[in-house]
Amino acid sequence: MQLRVATPDDAAAIVAIYNHYVLNTCISFEEQAVGAPEMAQRIADILSAGLPWLVLEDAGVVLGYAYASKWRVRHAYRYAVESSVYLAPEAGGKGHGSVLYAALLERLTASGLHLVIGGIALPNPASIALHEKMGFEKVAQFREVGYKYGQWLDVGYWQKVLTPDSPSA
Repeated sequence: MQLRVATPDDAAAIVAIYNHYVLNTCISFEEQAVGAPEMAQRIADILSAGLPWLVLEDAGVVLGYAYASKWRVRHAYRYAVESSVYLAPEAGGKGHGSVLYAALLERLTASGLHLVIGGIALPNPASIALHEKMGFEKVAQFREVGYKYGQWLDVGYWQKVLTPDSPSA
């Protein structure tokens, strides 16, 4: 197993994972498959913002990925990010999500971020278990905020404080 920083060259492997969730589940609220060029741009945008995007691979095969994005655009939110973790369907239940999340949280903490937020389309017991295992606590639930596959969907929000102190000026 190798954990490394993603590059735009990983886009095809990442969309192969992500599009499974887009097209077959309510986990992602996107409704159309994402192409590799779009994903390459998303990866580049995250990395150019100084945020981490990680991939976990085994023998050159990407098993999953994790990244953080800005929570909101207003300057006062600069110490908060939202996290995302996705695994190839066959890679679930083997501890890979924990490996990715631990590495992501380590990098976020080292960069001086204060808070990480995980939004989870509900129901999703596996994602809830992963977030709570990693020390997140549920802080909110918005009802019927998404509509996909003929049903209204709730989103729950879990958060984890990374650095309890105020940032240095």
